[in-house]
Amino acid sequence: MTEKSLPSEYLSPLATLVDEVLAGVGYEMAAATDAIDDAVPGYGGLFDPTTTPGGLRRALDELLASELAQPPVSEPTDDSFILYVDGSSRGNPGPAGAGAVIMDSGETQLARLGRPVGSRAGNNTAEYVALQLGLSELLARYEPHHLEVRIDSMTVIRDVWGGDDPTEPGVDAYSEAIAAALASVPNHRYTHLADSDPNPADALATVGADIAALGPG
Repeated sequence: MTEKSLPSEYLSPLATLVDEVLAGVGYEMAAATDAIDDAVPGYGGLFDPTTTPGGLRRALDELLASELAQPPVSEPTDDSFILYVDGSSRGNPGPAGAGAVIMDSGETQLARLGRPVGSRAGNNTAEYVALQLGLSELLARYEPHHLEVRIDSMTVIRDVWGGDDPTEPGVDAYSEAIAAALASVPNHRYTHLADSDPNPADALATVGADIAALGPG
């Protein structure tokens, strides 16, 4: 599992609890949101306007007291992987989320991951978190020999693959964790995604930003 270390940006108590549920299921976004929706009384859910902060907090507390389990790990075709990552921030800075999708060499989706980043975080910070999240969960589940990271942030690319020092404040810990993770992958490279290129991690980052925007609870 990924270490649950949030960046310095503030998360509300409710968003923090949701992130703890995400951690308990290996940051599998669908598994977490389904579990939360099932735990909320009545017909409400995580993002349902009828769900009160108090009701959501009780549901989250009950979930965290139960035995959360990560979904079964999907089998890859070989030891080559593709990792899509994306960060989303509303307002830049604003509520921000991170998303990552792990695929095998045949581009079958093996894991769809996401988490909130902070209530006032920027796009680049969210992108660092997304890359750290994806790499950490990839290495926790598999033994990759070849890896292609598909990413749109040139700021992160220049740091991670170009050797530049991080220019984004507050991301040193993520930058170091990313470097350590990539050092354990014998062959890795990046593909820069243009804004018009499809990125399956985008929707997960958006949900992460939705979680980061949750009220105090």
